[in-house]
Amino acid sequence: MIDKIAWLHLVDGKVLCARSRGKSLFYLPGGKREPGETDTETLVREIREELAVEIDPSSVEPAGTFEAQADGQAPGVVVRTTAYTAEYTGTLAASSEIDEIAWLAYADRDRVSAAGKVIFDRLRETGLLR
Repeated sequence: MIDKIAWLHLVDGKVLCARSRGKSLFYLPGGKREPGETDTETLVREIREELAVEIDPSSVEPAGTFEAQADGQAPGVVVRTTAYTAEYTGTLAASSEIDEIAWLAYADRDRVSAAGKVIFDRLRETGLLR
């Protein structure tokens, strides 16, 4: 099991996604927890590293937990993504290991990871993703 924390940021029916250097698929920004970190601390750190903005810890709200086959891993290796919404300050920009950020709609579902597809499907079902 790979445990990840992610930022679910929707604007006008599209979700903010990131693509790592050397990868072809997009995913929700975020990453793995460091020892002793809370989910909020992980979210704040990862988003600062990946997107150069500051998450407001007081605005962090749970958005769901999603599981799928982990991309690039042996069959049966599952990634569990715990997603949160949150407000931020700053200007979004790809940084650190991120090559590209994009606002994706449901029509872009084939451009995201397996976990991303599960998240896109749920967002579409609830009417949040166009």
